[in-house]
Amino acid sequence: MSLGAALSIASSQIGNLNAQIALVSQNIANATTPGYAVEDVAQHSLTAGGIGLGAANGAVQRAVDAQGQAAVLAQNADVASLQTRQAALAQIDAAQGAVGSGTDLGSLLGAMGNAFSALAVDPSNQTQQARVVAAASALAGQINSVGSAIASTRQAAQDAIGSGVASLNTTLATLGTLSDQIVQGRAAGLSTADLENQRAAAMDRLSTLVAVKFHEQPNGDLLAITASGLNLPLHGTASPFSSAPANTAPGVYTPGGGLPGILLGGQDVTAQLTGGQLGGNITLRDATLPQMQANLDEFAYTLANRFDAQGLTLFTDASGTVPAAAGPPAQAGYIGFAQAIQVNPSVAASPALVRDGTHAVASGGGASAFTPNPPGGPAGFSDMITRVLQYALGGQVASGVAQPPPAVSGLGPSGALSSGYAAPSDLTGLATAVTGSQAQASEAVTQQLTTAQGVQTTLQTAFAANTSVSIDAEMAKMVALQNAYGANARVLSAVQSMWSQLLQTVQ
Repeated sequence: MSLGAALSIASSQIGNLNAQIALVSQNIANATTPGYAVEDVAQHSLTAGGIGLGAANGAVQRAVDAQGQAAVLAQNADVASLQTRQAALAQIDAAQGAVGSGTDLGSLLGAMGNAFSALAVDPSNQTQQARVVAAASALAGQINSVGSAIASTRQAAQDAIGSGVASLNTTLATLGTLSDQIVQGRAAGLSTADLENQRAAAMDRLSTLVAVKFHEQPNGDLLAITASGLNLPLHGTASPFSSAPANTAPGVYTPGGGLPGILLGGQDVTAQLTGGQLGGNITLRDATLPQMQANLDEFAYTLANRFDAQGLTLFTDASGTVPAAAGPPAQAGYIGFAQAIQVNPSVAASPALVRDGTHAVASGGGASAFTPNPPGGPAGFSDMITRVLQYALGGQVASGVAQPPPAVSGLGPSGALSSGYAAPSDLTGLATAVTGSQAQASEAVTQQLTTAQGVQTTLQTAFAANTSVSIDAEMAKMVALQNAYGANARVLSAVQSMWSQLLQTVQ
């Protein structure tokens, strides 16, 4: 081999090695970058007339397990949705308190019943009368607190939907831009591995927003399709999705109930965006939290109505009245009553009314007849206290007559919701059902999230084994490349020395 050939081979090898070392450095630097797949470069031999002239680097390629990647992205959407829902429901759990904790509806209802029982021993005792009012106020306040937590969490979900739509548009635009560059690069015969890794990171981000499947086209372009079959636009339209800000009052809903949906080309596609943070917030706003609001409204209305039926208007709205059912839908007259319920201002001002009653009740069709204790009447009047303990808090409105059951279907402002439990006969059972259903919903999401995260970890580990950067492997490759670089550098040095000696000899 001539010195020129040796010099050419060594020089080309050093160039190739420089490129490979740079690629290994890039791999190591991106070891923790989401969606980054390890890049490698193939080499092929160079010959001329059967004589070896070294090697040249081929195109840089990514090591991708396509099926593993699809499984990880799908699981990302499940986990993100469950995490979103769990975080929201934890706020409701904190507001309502655990069953039997003393701050939950059932415990506070029991405390009010105990206060009435204590008053029955001495109906004229003003201290006991005030304690009944205080216990009733504590119960109403807890209903308000849980209702406020539901309302604020639902508003937060609505606000998160708006920001999620903005993130969705941004991520789709990124995917479209990178796909255009990949198509152009492949058409020009260039390596697009770096662009593909950038696109994979954007795909990872999109999978946490909404459940989506990706299909790479032969030319390098990409299709993104939701689980319902909605084709997400990557090209040609800036900010294709839109959603107007809104106030999520208890009486608004979607579609058609004053709450805006997510639009694509003027069409409401809210129901087609499932999974991920966006889908999780849609579920919270449109299903989970409205059901909780409806159940709490039903408890508040049933509580106020059953006392009122016995002749004691103990719980009212701010105007001092018990809202009337005006269905259909079943709750049309008292949507949002949970946030408004309070102790009747008249009773708060005159606690003796819990002994005397607030109004007369005529017999027929429900509670038995009742006449309030008149001003100056017997101090030991106990008829109202007995009616509360036996009937308002019990399963009968009168002896042998069952209480009208609380509504468990046709709930919410649209009448499309159901309680998720059978109608209890008494207030204690209803309080337990309302609190228990909320706790069960939260626990179910927590258990699902634990399972989903375990699956996610397994899939990510398997995917990483085939795709992600191994620091150990890359460092071993770096050592080998550096050794090869040193060997070729020594060849260059030797050739240079030979050329120098040859020139000296000629001279």
